[in-house]
Amino acid sequence: EVQLVESGGGLVQPGGSLRLSCAASGFTFSSSDMTWVRENPGGDFEWVSIINSRGDSMSYTDSVKGRFTISRDNARNTLSLQMNRLKTEDTARYYCTTGGYGGRPFNTPRSQGTQVIVSS
Repeated sequence: EVQLVESGGGLVQPGGSLRLSCAASGFTFSSSDMTWVRENPGGDFEWVSIINSRGDSMSYTDSVKGRFTISRDNARNTLSLQMNRLKTEDTARYYCTTGGYGGRPFNTPRSQGTQVIVSS
């Protein structure tokens, strides 16, 4: 059974930083492309960043380019998202999920996610 557990969210002031983590189990993490998504106010998931299984190809949605960095540790089955220079519009619940690389759809998150609130 695929299990993904996100952590690292919280309340931060605009311009601050957070590092999100995702602990994966129940599947072959090192063979899985991974995506960070966030839930918008309308309840839809939008992709934030994608990384391939080897960790040598990454993509970012335009609004986070230059501010967020995705990474993975296949030895530890861990996915990370370093978020710098946070903006109020980054406020959302963030989820990690499988898939999404190469134009393929990401799988709908089933995990709890982690809440990020950017506010002064």
